[in-house]
Amino acid sequence: MYIIQCVRYSPNHKQATRERIVRAASRHLRRAGDKGVGIADLMRKLELTHGGFYKHFDSKEQLLVEAIAQAFDEIEARFTETVSKARPGTELRTLIENYLSLEHCANAAEGCPMAALASDVVRLPLPVRKEIDKAIKRRVKRTAGFLPGATEKERERNCMALLSGLIGTVSVARALDDPKARKAVLEASKAFYIKAFCN
Repeated sequence: MYIIQCVRYSPNHKQATRERIVRAASRHLRRAGDKGVGIADLMRKLELTHGGFYKHFDSKEQLLVEAIAQAFDEIEARFTETVSKARPGTELRTLIENYLSLEHCANAAEGCPMAALASDVVRLPLPVRKEIDKAIKRRVKRTAGFLPGATEKERERNCMALLSGLIGTVSVARALDDPKARKAVLEASKAFYIKAFCN
């Protein structure tokens, strides 16, 4: 005689599992790009079944949209924390220093998704690109207030130039194998952007 024992999960178990999948996918996406998020591999690493994936998501594309949103939420939380700790008047300088730090450069999986995915974005599915577009617009709105400019439009234009430069700098620095060269790129760009936008 066999006794079948049913495992009872707490009411929030499904939501907690979904959040675990999204967090893991967000890190995989930033570490290895779209191709780095293989469903079978991801679920295996989380000790979940491949078939169980479809209890939470309709498709890989849906997971990617949520994973990119999670990545931007994480970087926004870091942005807010960094700004809250900065001395009044030094917020932008602090953000630039934080973004162009060796720590951020070394940690793509938990860093800015744009720096991690800059060269891959054009190949991502359209819904993922739309999520990225919305996130960048939010970032520009939030950051522009710290930039110089006579009008909001001018501050936002300056912000786009700054963000593009910061993202490009981190992308280039990560591509360099020599730690001294990586540090030199980060430090040179840091000095340039602080002088251009903070003085």
